[in-house]
Amino acid sequence: MNRIDTTFKKLKEQNKKALIPFITAGDPNYTTTEELVLEMERQGANIIELGVPFSDPVAESPAIQASNLHSLQGGTTLTGIFKMIKKLRTKTQVPLVLMMYINTIYRFGTERFFTLCAETGIDAVIVPDLPLEEHDEIEAYANTHGIYPIHLIAPTSKERIASIAANSKGFLYCVSSTGERSSFGTDMDSFFATVKQYSPVPYAVDFGISTPEQATMIQAYCDGIIIGSSIVKIVSQKKENSIPSVGTFVKSLRDALDKA
Repeated sequence: MNRIDTTFKKLKEQNKKALIPFITAGDPNYTTTEELVLEMERQGANIIELGVPFSDPVAESPAIQASNLHSLQGGTTLTGIFKMIKKLRTKTQVPLVLMMYINTIYRFGTERFFTLCAETGIDAVIVPDLPLEEHDEIEAYANTHGIYPIHLIAPTSKERIASIAANSKGFLYCVSSTGERSSFGTDMDSFFATVKQYSPVPYAVDFGISTPEQATMIQAYCDGIIIGSSIVKIVSQKKENSIPSVGTFVKSLRDALDKA
C-alpha cells in the first residue's frame, strides 16, 4: 500500500486531520531541506511536499517563486534532489510528494523520472500545469512504478469537479489561490459538498492558510491542510537557521488541528 493511503487510514482511525507542509527543495541547500523534512515530521507533519524548482513557476505565490529562484541559483537539480531523498529514506518513512512542472519531467525523461521516484521512495507527484485531459502523458508511467499522480481541483473547476475527482488517487488537492490570505471568499459549503460527493479519496486543502486559527477553521471541511507560503517565507528569511522556527510553526498548526 502507498504510504499516503496508510497515513490517511491511520489518521481517520485517530480522528485526526493530515498536516501537509510544503517547502522548496534545495532552498537554501540540500542539507537544510533534509533537516527541515525531519523536523517537520517530528513536530506533527504527516505528508511533506517538496517543490522541484523551476525557472518560471507561474502557478506559485511570490514567496514560492522567489524560493524557486534561490534554489536554482544555489545549484539545485532534479538529480541532486533524488540523491537527497535517497538519504532521507534511511531516516524517515514519512510520505513524500514532489510538486513540479511538466517540462522538468519531459527534459529529465518521463520513464527515467518515475523509475527514480520509485527507487528513492517518492509516493506521489503533483504537476500543476498538467490538466486532467493530458494526464495520460504521465499516468501510465506513474502507475507502472506505483507513484500517485495527484489531481488538483478548484472552485472554478465547476462541472469538471466530478471527472477530476473520480480519477484521483492518494488524495485530492483542493486549491483556491496561491499565497497567504487573511480571509476566505470561497463558498466553502457548496464547493466541499460537491467534492465530497464525487471524491473516492481523502481531500486536502491549500487555501493560503497562514495561521493556526485559519487551519482550525478550514479543517472542518477536509481531511488535510496544506501549508506552503508561510513556511517558505520562514526558510527564505532564516535560511540555514530556519529549522527551529519552522518546527515551532508546524507544531502550532498540529496543536490547533488536534484541538479543533
